[in-house]
Amino acid sequence: MLDIPCVIFAGGKSSRMGEDKALLPFASYTTLTEFQLSRLSKIFKTIYISCRNKNKFDFDANFIEDVQKGDIFAPTLGFVSIFEKIKENSFFAISVDTPFVSLKEIDKLVEFNGLAYDAVVAKTEEGIHPLCGIYSRSLQRSFEDMLLHDNHKLGFLLKNANTKYVDFSDSKAFLNLNHPHDYQKALTLI
Repeated sequence: MLDIPCVIFAGGKSSRMGEDKALLPFASYTTLTEFQLSRLSKIFKTIYISCRNKNKFDFDANFIEDVQKGDIFAPTLGFVSIFEKIKENSFFAISVDTPFVSLKEIDKLVEFNGLAYDAVVAKTEEGIHPLCGIYSRSLQRSFEDMLLHDNHKLGFLLKNANTKYVDFSDSKAFLNLNHPHDYQKALTLI
């Protein structure tokens, strides 16, 4: 089991899906979040769920609620809240809506943890996957500044940080459930 903590980001607005992705049923689980928590618990010793309000979930977990409320649904707020809560120098970030990222992809990313990178992020031919990677505490102040200035572009942050992009030739593992048709496709793959 991996010592680096894992944080499942489950606090998004889900506007393209039309309903809260984190609460969609998946496989034999009541919610996609429970599915992710269960499968990732076999890989990581410690798992947190980053969210706006833990009361939307009807199961026990290590929740990290956003430090601010309001209209911000960007991951930036989650990163600031996470760095305030955890003690470790880095953590593995994964979006709740990427249920097919496996140990194979995670191991490849974790190989670069602790090698003086600010971030280690998955990349496929479709582009970068900012919510599948490792983030170091060296970025804490940058995230705080981004939040203060209402700048929520993770790509901009990664471009200006010491980021290691790890290439993956097979993009299937990074299927992101943004739209209802993505969710339906994922249900057939599980």
